[in-house]
Order: sequence, then C-alpha cells, then structure tokens
Amino acid sequence: MNDFQPLSYSDSVTADRPWLASLVGVQDTNSITLDLTKFTSGTHYTASTSPWMQGRNVMKSGIPLGKVTSSGLYAPYSGPTSETQTVTISGSPTGGTFTLTFSGQTTSAIAYNATAATVQAALEALSNVNPGDVTVTGNAGGPYTVVFAGQYLSDDVSQMTATGSFSGGSSPAVAVTTNTAGGAASASDGTQTLAGFLVDGIFFNPGSTKAAGALLWRGEVFAAKLPVPMDPTNIASTAPGVNIHYR
Repeated sequence: MNDFQPLSYSDSVTADRPWLASLVGVQDTNSITLDLTKFTSGTHYTASTSPWMQGRNVMKSGIPLGKVTSSGLYAPYSGPTSETQTVTISGSPTGGTFTLTFSGQTTSAIAYNATAATVQAALEALSNVNPGDVTVTGNAGGPYTVVFAGQYLSDDVSQMTATGSFSGGSSPAVAVTTNTAGGAASASDGTQTLAGFLVDGIFFNPGSTKAAGALLWRGEVFAAKLPVPMDPTNIASTAPGVNIHYR
C-alpha cells in the first residue's frame, strides 16, 4: 500500500529555515551525498531521543558544506574556527554572584544560578562585545559554553577571567577554560572551500555513514541565523560557481 503525503513545495522550502533569506536558488539545488562520519551530534544534528523521531537522527538545514576531495562526499565546511570557552562554577553555592572579564572589560554581577541567556546578555553589554559576537549555552548555574563569532570569528581571543563572590556550598569558585582556540581554516581535504549549504533538514539512522541531501549553491542567507557560527567576511574560499549573498 502506497502512502502519499501531499505537500506544497513553497511550504517545503520555507518551513523551519530561519537562515534562508529568499527563495532564490532553492529550485536549482544539486543532489549530493553526505559523509555522516564527519558530522557532530549536538552541533550538526540532533541525536534521536524521543519516540516521534522513530530512532532517527535529525540533521539541521543550513549547515555550511565543503566537498571532500578524495571521496567526493560532502562534510561540514572547515573554515575559520570559532573559539569556545567554558565557565564553570564549582562547590555548589547557594547564593552570590560572579563577573566575567573579557579584554579588559568586566560584566556587571551575574547571579550564581543565572541562565545562559542572562550570561550572554551580560557579555553583550560590554563595550567590546556586539550582539552576535558571543553565544552562550548551558544549564542555569552552568557550566556555560561561550562561543565567539561575529567580529571575533577565527580570532584566538584572550581567555576570559572570572571572579566570584559566593555564599553557601563547599569552597565555591568560578573558573574559565578554553576548549577550542579560534583560528584560520586549517583543513586541507577540500572542506576548507565552501561549496554551499544543506538546504533541507534530513533524517538518518544512527550508525549510517552516508545520506542524500540537497546543496544550495546560489541564493541569499541570513548568516547570523545559520545553525553553526560562520562569518561571511572570514570565508577562506568558495567553490567555482557558488554565488551566495549574505544579509
């Protein structure tokens, strides 16, 4: 028995794609094969955790892609690296605040159990941080993961410092560590060249090594809304024929 699901093409290309600035190019996509072994859970796709996924992982649309020279398969674009730092509060405090200092500028006091959004707002209030320069994720009370993008994408920025004034707990403290230093594109397998963007989110089974996709190589995108940080001014190189405009 066949199961046909009617679907409007205009709905298909615009739904859940906040990064897509216009429909230009969506009808000219190229069919490609993804090398799933090169994608990272949490960054590029959401691992199956709920029954409605039926055991399948969900790849995000809008991922910048490059073509692996040796295999001809597509993998995440390995352009400039965003610096990632982690802020960790230890000792289980029950009250108090902490501050973060970045390149000589110090935030206002942040509650010990602040949400990631509150930490991000405190950093964006600094004179040397603009909206889009940092993205903060994590649970309330941390650890907080701070990803530098915008004007700091590909920069090996100074590690933030933290000062805490906590109460309760057992010798509470706050510290910052650098997980990934920012830097220019270092890949040499072909993925250092931008080939386009994954225009459609896809489902794939855990353990799969390949999946079919569609490559958007011509059109307009909102760079700040892409699922992974990417600054168009820092793109190392683009493949021949790629014509993407950024807003």
